[in-house]
Amino acid sequence: MLALSGLTKTFGGLTAVSRLDLEVRAGEILGLIGPNGSGKTTSINLITGLFRPSAGTVTFRGEDITGRKPHAIVARGLARSFQNLRLFGERSVLDNVRVAQNVVCGSPYQWLLPFETRGERRLRDEAEGLLHRFGLYERRDETARRLPYGDQKRLELARALATRPALLLLDEPAGGMNPVEVDALTESLAELRRSGLTILLVEHHMKLVMAACTRIVVLNFGQKIAEGSPEAIRRDPQVIEAYLGAG
Repeated sequence: MLALSGLTKTFGGLTAVSRLDLEVRAGEILGLIGPNGSGKTTSINLITGLFRPSAGTVTFRGEDITGRKPHAIVARGLARSFQNLRLFGERSVLDNVRVAQNVVCGSPYQWLLPFETRGERRLRDEAEGLLHRFGLYERRDETARRLPYGDQKRLELARALATRPALLLLDEPAGGMNPVEVDALTESLAELRRSGLTILLVEHHMKLVMAACTRIVVLNFGQKIAEGSPEAIRRDPQVIEAYLGAG
């Protein structure tokens, strides 16, 4: 579904991602892990058009999307969440999801009209259904900034799903969550995979990664050092050294 070939990004004299080859297969949850500064978020930014690669290509569903604008990439079925929340804090919880639906609705901003069309009703039902899924429906009219941090993370996930993606990129979705919330997120990811969604997961929470992912790729200093099943990655000497240091 997604293929990176020789993907490279330099910032002055720093190479953040170096000749990265990576494939995300339809129907899987692929974990992308590595120590801080290993190039994980930079890779997602390259895939989603926030950064332009210094070299290499990004292919999604057989189409070269290298360097395309973020909105064009989302419209092709690739959505993401952010490590640092990017919610519209002064808008309602429901509005945050409705804004994302501009990608899939026939008339942009039709939800702002003073009357409701049949298509608008369908989209509203879909948005409210996403809020139900993540336990946010009862707070739909509150401003997003008033939500607890864990709920804000769930709202960002709901907003990404509102674009009806084929591939979802999640950047540290468990950050700031308590153990109960992480367990709920693990089940949500499994449910999304069962529904047919493909996921690329960047995460430091290893319990979540090992429980949710079908395959894992490990980066260190911008380069891929390992790839395989969760059990194989757990035992890989290079991975252990990257996280714990030699000796």
